[in-house]
Amino acid sequence: MTHDVRVPHLDVRIRPIADDDWSGIAELEAEVYTELGLSEGRAALESRARASPSTCFVLDPPAAGPAGYLLALPYPPFQSPDLARPEDTASPALPSAPSVRAGNLHLHDLVVAEGFRGRGLARRLLRHLATTARAQTYERISLVAVAGSETFWAAQGYRAHREISLPGSYGTDAVYMSAAVPEGRRG
Repeated sequence: MTHDVRVPHLDVRIRPIADDDWSGIAELEAEVYTELGLSEGRAALESRARASPSTCFVLDPPAAGPAGYLLALPYPPFQSPDLARPEDTASPALPSAPSVRAGNLHLHDLVVAEGFRGRGLARRLLRHLATTARAQTYERISLVAVAGSETFWAAQGYRAHREISLPGSYGTDAVYMSAAVPEGRRG
């Protein structure tokens, strides 16, 4: 499902990730997370997208590489992928199991390139994810807020679950958060 996203003086599409997007995605991920000690690398990112290609997207501006991306995959509630290992070996959790798929979609990563920030693209990716989650009958979306991003996620309707232990690979200030999949627009 491809949606056009209109930004003043800039046309950006949200579309599924293609094979030739991965170099740009890995570069964006490294730019944001390497200094924080949270970079997973291309193989781990690709493994997460393989778990659920229909819930992973790229921001695609004309005549440029990816301007951002979002990776989400089915995951048991109150659990999260370990950044230290690719999804293929990260957990005995069965992301494709119907009970997991029907319930919780884990928003693993959302990055918008520096030159595209401040234009509402992260929120548009989140709306696109919510639409996709509703269509695929997910009930909740979870995530791990890192690097002080808890305030942003709380403003998007996510609630912190500080009682949930996270893999050490997320660092000491990471917080598990979740929200019900929002209802669609009426009208």
